[in-house]
Amino acid sequence: MTEEQPIRVLVVEDDPVAADAHVMYVGRVPGFTAVGKAHTGAEARRLLDRTPVDLLLLDLHLPDVHGLQLARSLRAAGHHTDVIAVTSARDLTVVREGVSLGVVQYVLKPFTFATLRDRLVRYAEFRGTAGEASGQDGGGPRPAPPRL
Repeated sequence: MTEEQPIRVLVVEDDPVAADAHVMYVGRVPGFTAVGKAHTGAEARRLLDRTPVDLLLLDLHLPDVHGLQLARSLRAAGHHTDVIAVTSARDLTVVREGVSLGVVQYVLKPFTFATLRDRLVRYAEFRGTAGEASGQDGGGPRPAPPRL
């Protein structure tokens, strides 16, 4: 990656220990920086309204809203931030809905640093080849998510 602004990641995870681990993992990947963490959908919305974010690392099972419902409401409000969905579910219906909402990758729980690093690196490569796919301008076409 060239000397550009790092990709800004918001970690949305209801488990505080997992959220801290995900923030740490993001910080260990060159070209990425965690700009915050949220434990609920409402907290994520507040952070997105005041913090520039390129990518959400989004847990799908939040205490106040399903992650895909949060993504849908963000799209409706004009937020086009890319999403990597974090889930333990392998439900094809959820995957299809996520794709329709612009989810660019899936990470199955539990995952290791190496797994997340690989997803982030692939995301950075996609952003570099597909033009500016950041959430700030709506981006271009989205890649298909990896097989579960």
